[in-house]
Amino acid sequence: MTRSPRPIILASQSPRRKMLLEWAEIPFEVIVQPTDETFPASLSMVEVPVHIARNKAKVIGEQLDANDQRWILAADTIVVLNEEVIGKPVDRNDAIDILKKLSGQTHRVITGVVLMNGEEEHAFSDITEVVFHALTEEQIRFYVDKYQPYDKAGAYAIQEWIGVVGIHAIKGDFYNVMGLPVSRVVQLLERIQK
Repeated sequence: MTRSPRPIILASQSPRRKMLLEWAEIPFEVIVQPTDETFPASLSMVEVPVHIARNKAKVIGEQLDANDQRWILAADTIVVLNEEVIGKPVDRNDAIDILKKLSGQTHRVITGVVLMNGEEEHAFSDITEVVFHALTEEQIRFYVDKYQPYDKAGAYAIQEWIGVVGIHAIKGDFYNVMGLPVSRVVQLLERIQK
């Protein structure tokens, strides 16, 4: 950003989203509340993470003082393989099974982003295609045991070991796969904070 941006609220405890905002030099305060992450079955895949992000932002917005003029940034990331939403693994075996499914396949990572300030809202989703090499059972078990990716949709983080050795190609925003298409967020903030 060419000027000092105004502080925002990040409605996420994701260390990756925090890091990306720090890299972009956007001042923020983290405020999070437990939020329902279910969604109507009628939603399209690109609408699902926006729906969840919107719920995260609304919960925070309801708690703010009426005079608080900060924008609330909320995001949610899903992994989609063959039109199936793959969430966070419930345990070690689930993480191994998820990575076996992704091995040698192309999947989509969709992050829904919502910026909310009172009644005003801006929302979008960003899609990145990720192609995995065929992974061996040994590689999968090594990654799961060492990195324990239980808090990550799709049971992996692109910036970790598995991204370095296991990903053949990506089409789209790398940072979107980390959890936030940060350049689009910066562009949007520059537009709406004028």
